[in-house]
Amino acid sequence: MTSLELTLLYLLAAVLGVVVCRLARLPPMLGYLVVGVVIGPNALALADDSDSVRHLGEFGVVFLMFVIGLEFNLGKLRAMRTHVFGLGLSQVLMTVIPATIGTFALTYYLPRFAPMGWQSALALSGALAMSSTAIVVKMMSDRLELESEHGKRVIGVLLFQDLAVVPLLVLIPALGSPPEVLLREVAIAAVKAAVLIALLLAGGQRLMRWWLTLVARRKSDELFVLNMLLVTLGLAWLTELAGLSLALGAFIAGILISETEYKVMVEADIRPFHDVLLGLFFITIGMLLDWRPVAEHWRLVLLLLTVPVLFKLLLVTGLAKLFGATAGVSLRTGLYLAQAGEFGFVLLALAQQNALVPPEMLNPILASMVLSMIATPFIIQWSNRIVMKLVASEWLMQSLQMTQIARRSINANRHIIICGYGRCGQNVARMLAQEGIPYIALDLDPDRVRQATAAGDSVVFGDASRLQALIAAGLGRASAVVITYLDVPGAIKLLGAARQHAPQVPVIVRTKDDRDLEKLQKAGATEVVPETLEGSLMLASHALALVGVPMRHVIRIVRDQRDARYSLLRGYFHGADDDAGAQDFEQERLATVTLPPEAEALGRALSQLALGGQGVRVVSLRRSNGRVVDPASDPPLADGDTLVLSGRPDTLALAEEILLKG
Repeated sequence: MTSLELTLLYLLAAVLGVVVCRLARLPPMLGYLVVGVVIGPNALALADDSDSVRHLGEFGVVFLMFVIGLEFNLGKLRAMRTHVFGLGLSQVLMTVIPATIGTFALTYYLPRFAPMGWQSALALSGALAMSSTAIVVKMMSDRLELESEHGKRVIGVLLFQDLAVVPLLVLIPALGSPPEVLLREVAIAAVKAAVLIALLLAGGQRLMRWWLTLVARRKSDELFVLNMLLVTLGLAWLTELAGLSLALGAFIAGILISETEYKVMVEADIRPFHDVLLGLFFITIGMLLDWRPVAEHWRLVLLLLTVPVLFKLLLVTGLAKLFGATAGVSLRTGLYLAQAGEFGFVLLALAQQNALVPPEMLNPILASMVLSMIATPFIIQWSNRIVMKLVASEWLMQSLQMTQIARRSINANRHIIICGYGRCGQNVARMLAQEGIPYIALDLDPDRVRQATAAGDSVVFGDASRLQALIAAGLGRASAVVITYLDVPGAIKLLGAARQHAPQVPVIVRTKDDRDLEKLQKAGATEVVPETLEGSLMLASHALALVGVPMRHVIRIVRDQRDARYSLLRGYFHGADDDAGAQDFEQERLATVTLPPEAEALGRALSQLALGGQGVRVVSLRRSNGRVVDPASDPPLADGDTLVLSGRPDTLALAEEILLKG
């Protein structure tokens, strides 16, 4: 294949893999791995595992480590130090040490495979210690568990695993040295890394801030992006020149920028490079997998799948219990961290490059890691049932939690249940308190609940998405439910429970925009409050007041708009600087169409055009003389009329064609 044909093949495979994974609600990373297997030399043989592609994939690891460094936050680590440096450090050490011994001993009982040295066993155990940040964090976010007790422990362990990758990136290349110079190479690599990191961090942040400020003053987006690529790849080259890995330099570059005021802008600029190149890296990993030896040694694959997963499950569960977690929280933490991770692939690829992985063992190890990651979404989905069956005290703990909620709400009647006690929920609670209206708030952040309770707020620890918690909070006696968190699937789940058990209770839902307005209303929401539309109302009201419109008239305008359920505010005029993501194309937007003399719609009424049947709404109609006509009066269209249409991009294009060409 030519370079262009090979590039098109990779892009097509990546797109198809991601689309299939999105439809199956699986992480895109699994799609990259699968398409790599399919198009690789060991399956359809559409593409070779060429050096140029592997080198391009390595840059994905570089940008992955850069983003990890960019998210490095001393304050966050300090706040979570018990979970990060207690549970996280223990998990990595207690995985690496026994796994090294077990892997070293295992190959002596496998006559088909050559015995591995302790260097290879240590490199593989480092890969085994990693868990999948991408899969676990995404699923916890969807399930609203990031602030839960097990969620904080999982995040703490994942943070330490990210940090543990740095010394492993230094150690693994040194382990590939001949035995007689191994200790010397490890010591030299450690000294090099320490000196380089010290030099860069000592004055590096001051120099980086000065340099970024100098570049930012030029006010050129292209220059800023080019500078980010230069800094990232330049420091990666510097560490490689010192005999260390490319990824270590990128990690240092991320740390240097993380403490500057340009962090958010840099993260937004670098994200496309990170996502695309990391996808290429996982495709190259998938191309390494040969299904034939995997099928031949399926018992070994099954062994390498079950033993590490069960080992990490038992280890993390025991360590979490040792660090003070309840049995249920400990088991959930273990279930969420039992799988392999993306950094495991990074370390495995590095170990292979340094001849630390026997070729005949590579495919069974790769297959077992991929299978464990595929199983992770299902394990997390069934985690609550697993915990309920295996931990007898979990029923008691949840019953006590429901009892505590019920005790706080037992005397409440005609109260309001606030789901989520973040900034929005707290503002709602303060306004209700000022009017003397009783409320009870449910939140999953124990620190926030403790502080708010100490301040006298009526808030309890509980999962608002669970029907039992809502019933304990007095759902049947409540006058309203307010969902304050921005999670549409969670809100729909809560709406279903509320409609089934207390259909008379109105539910108010907060959303970011109007994209899911109809979906939430169909699910049973009494009122949906999109933040962007409410912000538009407030901006318009202040603007009207500042230009001299009487305040009474301003209030009436805002009230009329709300009474019309935002009908004139739905949608937006799309611009070049708007987000053009996949979801953006599903969002309603506005478009104007001016009718020329040859337009087919001239002389016809709006009802005859049946634009509503195409999913398009006529927001306003302005004549050529500037007079605005109400579209509801169904006037005939004339030359020079300008229509403002609301709908999705595809339906708007169809409506424009109907108006102009028939």
